[in-house]
Amino acid sequence: MTSNFKSGTVWVSDNLPVLRGMNSNSVDLVYLDPPFNSNRNYEAPIGSKAAGASFKDMWTLDDIDVHEHGELADRNPGAYSVIESAKQVHGKSMMSYCIFMAVRLLELERVLRNTGSIYLHCDPTASHYLKLLMDSFFGKGNFRNELIWYYRGAGTPKLDFARRHDVILRYAYNERMFNPDPARQPYAEETKKRFNHYIGNVRGGQDFGQQSLNPKGKHPDDVITDIQPIAPSAKERLGYPTQKPLTLLERIIEVSSNEGDMILDPFCGCATSLVAADRLQRQWAGIDLSPLAVNLVNERIIKDRGPLWGKVIVPDQPPTRTDLGKMPNYRTHRHRLYGEQEGICIGCNTHFPFRVMDVDHILPRSRGGTDHMDNLQLLCSGCNRSKGNKTMAEWRAMQ
Repeated sequence: MTSNFKSGTVWVSDNLPVLRGMNSNSVDLVYLDPPFNSNRNYEAPIGSKAAGASFKDMWTLDDIDVHEHGELADRNPGAYSVIESAKQVHGKSMMSYCIFMAVRLLELERVLRNTGSIYLHCDPTASHYLKLLMDSFFGKGNFRNELIWYYRGAGTPKLDFARRHDVILRYAYNERMFNPDPARQPYAEETKKRFNHYIGNVRGGQDFGQQSLNPKGKHPDDVITDIQPIAPSAKERLGYPTQKPLTLLERIIEVSSNEGDMILDPFCGCATSLVAADRLQRQWAGIDLSPLAVNLVNERIIKDRGPLWGKVIVPDQPPTRTDLGKMPNYRTHRHRLYGEQEGICIGCNTHFPFRVMDVDHILPRSRGGTDHMDNLQLLCSGCNRSKGNKTMAEWRAMQ
């Protein structure tokens, strides 16, 4: 499916309505580095290029649309069960975080092509809950790797092992969409010595001769040790909270996409993934709450390409889906819905005559809902007025 947005687009917005407006099957690779539920506040230092950038990574039920939890009960019971378990085991903070992530993963699964891949960057704080959510949306059979990004760092806890890694969960619909060559590393000296002479490779009485090493290097492991965090004095460092190295994003994009593919980062921050995609001749788009993302991606790509490069496209509205075909006026479904619901109002579970029933959007169009039949229902006039511009799950939670 063709994307309904142009390469080089960055939305300054909550990513949920933007994702809901994207066409299905329109993105080849998703990389996301969302909040980790770390119970910390992050803020870029004054004087840095990212000064003013900050976000709170502490979660309560006040931080989310709680009604989304009820919506998940219908759309993905597996994810709903994970969230309920998180509440029982870890408390309301983890439940709130899981709801926030689940409704976005639901949309990312929809926009990802059936040949695509997704990489979710997290840390051990919530990686086990996120793994279960990813299994429920992308399918446990499409889980490919739990990558461990191991790095050095200052500070050692007195009563624990030092915490020195992040987790990157990789899911892929097409197992052949993987090119290991950009991530290959030199063989260890002991390995090279061992393969430099005949080693008697005999199996079943047959001599297979001398084994040889791949001239391109060792096949990449699921532990990344050769890329380190950006040093405080490095030119690449912008001061942005949780900034990741450009080489890490370049490796992910090279391994799991081809030139011309569409790369999406729904938490693009200082736009490292977008810069990496641009350098590798991929199409790209990003979403972030902070307008600093636009300034930083402009500055970084202009530095790569020169001052004649066109500026980032910054829409003031989410995209409008074009993949549903020309749809009739949603009110034309009134008779069909009346029959399917047997004249019962979905809101108050009461039978009403046809004339007092209204066609309603389960997810309002102002919130990314469409006129698709699956998003329509009949409510009596009273329930319809009471619901207003709320989602059905939100309205039910208020009753």
